[in-house]
Amino acid sequence: MSILQTLQERSNNTCELCASKDNLKQYTIPPSLNESVDNSLLVCGICLEQIEGNTDMDINHWRCLNDSMWSEHIAVQIMAWRMLQRLRNEGWPKDLLDMMYLDDDALALARATGEHEDEANKITHRDVNGVILEAGDSVVLVKDLKVKGSSMVAKQGTPVRNIRLDPENAEYIEGKVDGQQIVIITKYVKKT
Repeated sequence: MSILQTLQERSNNTCELCASKDNLKQYTIPPSLNESVDNSLLVCGICLEQIEGNTDMDINHWRCLNDSMWSEHIAVQIMAWRMLQRLRNEGWPKDLLDMMYLDDDALALARATGEHEDEANKITHRDVNGVILEAGDSVVLVKDLKVKGSSMVAKQGTPVRNIRLDPENAEYIEGKVDGQQIVIITKYVKKT
């Protein structure tokens, strides 16, 4: 059974955040490198557009998190926490966050995208041209890079897909080059 089919069965063909039955899609929570049932959830088109920032936040739409934050599935809990963090200045989301519990591993993953940081304190990763990089983006190397600890040289023009951001250093990202996970300095990549 595919991941999508498992998610559909698990959620009874409803959005795992708002319970809508319309335009359902699989969403893998960043910064996950591999899709699996454990790091994915089924979301409707409205939730997806707002999660990805493609449309303005509809605050009242997210009142559904009052129910979905109690899901038994960690991926749903993490997305509920992240969305509540985005809305925390509205008042009621702060109350829900105070009630919510995530174990240490889930909380670390939930914080990986920096949703809980104030805008002034967020670490922003930028490529060689100053374009903001986000988890899951694809980049291209702009210079040959010798990989420390190996004889491998990552050649200029090599694509690196589905990058992960270092949550503590704006100059570092991670990605796979020739099947090997490496750390790359952001001034040597260009977003595609």
